[in-house]
Amino acid sequence: MAKYERRPEVIEQLTPEQYRVTQESGTERPGTGAYLSNKAAGIYVDIVSGEPLFASAAKYESGCGWPSFVKPIEPDNVVELRDLSHGMVRVEVRSKHGDSHLGHVFPDGPMDRGGLRYCINSAALRFIAKEDMEAEGYGAYLAQVEDVV
Repeated sequence: MAKYERRPEVIEQLTPEQYRVTQESGTERPGTGAYLSNKAAGIYVDIVSGEPLFASAAKYESGCGWPSFVKPIEPDNVVELRDLSHGMVRVEVRSKHGDSHLGHVFPDGPMDRGGLRYCINSAALRFIAKEDMEAEGYGAYLAQVEDVV
């Protein structure tokens, strides 16, 4: 089993936007994230720790301006916290091992897929294409990845 952890040397290499989002609980401007329109098969991992977070099979177009997923690929890697910032009551989503701010989860997702919408910042993620998953140590998740239509 891989060990996922918050690594200072990785944090030092983050772009200013990745740092602002993951370390300062920032948010990308809607419609600007690198993975918003990504339709490739694979998984999305925490940019800081590498822990698996979401599969392409769980991604859908919500129209909100950020990549959206119906569920985590590894629920234990996602921590949900009450967020009262900006005069709203929301549920923040963070990675368990990297402690990266990922985004928020809302109860307005597709009802036939569980009803949740994990609204996630691209800057908090690294995408690993299906064909690279085995080589990068994520082969155990191949069965949970399927091509997106």
